[in-house]
Amino acid sequence: MNATTIPAISHQDLRLLIDGEWLTTAGRRTQPVVNPATGEVLGEVPLASAADLDRAIAATVRAWPAWRALQPVLRARILRRASDLIRSRSEEIARLATTEQGKPLAETRIEVQMAANIFEWYAEEGRRAYGRVLPQQAPGVRMTVVKEPIGPVAAFAPWNFPLGNPARKLGAALAAGCPCILKPAEESPASALAIAAALVEAGVPAGIVNVVFGVPAEVSTHLIGSPHIRKVSFTGSVPVGQHLMQLAAAGGKRTTMELGGHAPVLVFDDVDLDAVLDLTVGAKYRNAGQVCVSPTRYLVQEGIFDRFVAGFVARAQALKVGNGLEADTRMGPLTHARRITAVRALIDDAVACGARLLTGGKPIEGPGFFFEPTVLVEVPLHARILNEEPFGPVAIINRHQGLDDMVAEANRLPFGLAAFAFTKDAKRVNLLGERLEAGMVGINSQQISLPESPFGGVKASGHGSEEGIEGLDACLVTKFITEG
Repeated sequence: MNATTIPAISHQDLRLLIDGEWLTTAGRRTQPVVNPATGEVLGEVPLASAADLDRAIAATVRAWPAWRALQPVLRARILRRASDLIRSRSEEIARLATTEQGKPLAETRIEVQMAANIFEWYAEEGRRAYGRVLPQQAPGVRMTVVKEPIGPVAAFAPWNFPLGNPARKLGAALAAGCPCILKPAEESPASALAIAAALVEAGVPAGIVNVVFGVPAEVSTHLIGSPHIRKVSFTGSVPVGQHLMQLAAAGGKRTTMELGGHAPVLVFDDVDLDAVLDLTVGAKYRNAGQVCVSPTRYLVQEGIFDRFVAGFVARAQALKVGNGLEADTRMGPLTHARRITAVRALIDDAVACGARLLTGGKPIEGPGFFFEPTVLVEVPLHARILNEEPFGPVAIINRHQGLDDMVAEANRLPFGLAAFAFTKDAKRVNLLGERLEAGMVGINSQQISLPESPFGGVKASGHGSEEGIEGLDACLVTKFITEG
């Protein structure tokens, strides 16, 4: 099947996309795709062989010269067309994502729009990869600085945002003039394929977008080890990211790493308590806490601690947990059974260390991978959950005295992806912006991700940014030219 014959994306017919051809499971290893709300097998995703990966690499090498030479305005038209196609299929794509990943439809509908917005924004920003002319040093000598596409990109996207993460990686690469081999998560393949199908239908040439699935270690080693891959983009855990950085370093390849987080939330005693609770409880249990920037460590000033805890617990207990396809669901399941085991172990360890469990703390009986919204308070610093990213529906609430104490605890961990704070004090707002060690800081806001803003962390949470002009620049190289 060639690029002009695009299959209907479904879990019953999952494919690879290599060099414009939609390749089936025939003759390939497969892995089951499971609906996390029911436990049923939705279909089988094909796993790429070494020959498939070599073909994808060769396709990017062959297709790149024409794509980089295409005028940015023409690349922009293709990306805008893809954005329109995604919007026109928003309900269909949202249901695919909810079915395979679990989050409520209300959230996947937002994520569809997020993906469309990313392509639309990169369509415009790709036309603005400006260079500059330097002041003349001698008569007849012209010196310029230009930006050029870095080359073939290998991108690795996780399952928690199965639409947004592929859009971030593909949007930046394509707008910059680079081909991309994308390896999405095997848990949520249809979402990424739906995004790729929109790009192909919009006119992206064969070989510019390739989508492969496979055994993660096999695929990453093969792609990053290729001399033809010039850039690596990864979103995922700190240990895996550090391993991929080592692989990339052997070839001197540029990397963008968006790794784990453990976001602190500093709540001071001058806030409108109900307004803060309404905002932050929803953010905490969004996607069942499976969000790299999920608010997790609540550092609450002493004077409002008891009221904050009571309000938080009441709101957590009122959440409707269920199948994301049901209209009244406010929190879906964890994406796979491994997360249940991991989250339960962290909670049990915290209680053994002396923490108080106020609500939740265990899986919900029945089919699927559901877990109760959980609140822990008075958690000792040596508990694992205060030092390891829980990546689940668990809020940790501890009492603190004031600014210095709270900032010190917020910055204690090696993570530095996101941080949040709530206060009405203008001077404190400025100090928090200066002192919190994170790549993204939300003060009196949970909104830290927009197509035009950089998304990335510091310290062990990675380096580089996606989205914003920084995301485009990560796929460009700088060249200095002297003309005498």
